[in-house]
Amino acid sequence: MGVYFVSVNYWAVLASAIISMIIGSLWYGPLFGKQWMNLMGFGRKDINKAKSKGMAKSYLLAIIAALIVGFVLAHIIAYVNATTFTEGLGTGVWMWLGFVATVSLGSILWEGKPASLYWINSLYWLVNLAIMGGILAVFQ
Repeated sequence: MGVYFVSVNYWAVLASAIISMIIGSLWYGPLFGKQWMNLMGFGRKDINKAKSKGMAKSYLLAIIAALIVGFVLAHIIAYVNATTFTEGLGTGVWMWLGFVATVSLGSILWEGKPASLYWINSLYWLVNLAIMGGILAVFQ
């Protein structure tokens, strides 16, 4: 079985990356921002220091990462021939279960991070990959 290339809708990749950034700003903002900051040990001084240094580089890297996730997920969506929102959502869930949920578990097992931090971060990726998968399937 050889490797084959699929056509990717770059507008859908861009849209899914933008949606990913919106989900992230909501997830780590009003929804779980305070809990996440407490679990990470961040205080007001840390936030003010980050703001004074400027967040442009961090946001730029986050956007690039979201574009890469969207691009790779678009290929997976095409490979499994997911063409409906539900099929794309399911593909995103499988990607989360197989790669994010399992790999991220090391933060509890080996780094001593609290389970609640694992769940905040891991469930963010569940929602993110599921919605990105749905978008990419519909607009491939």
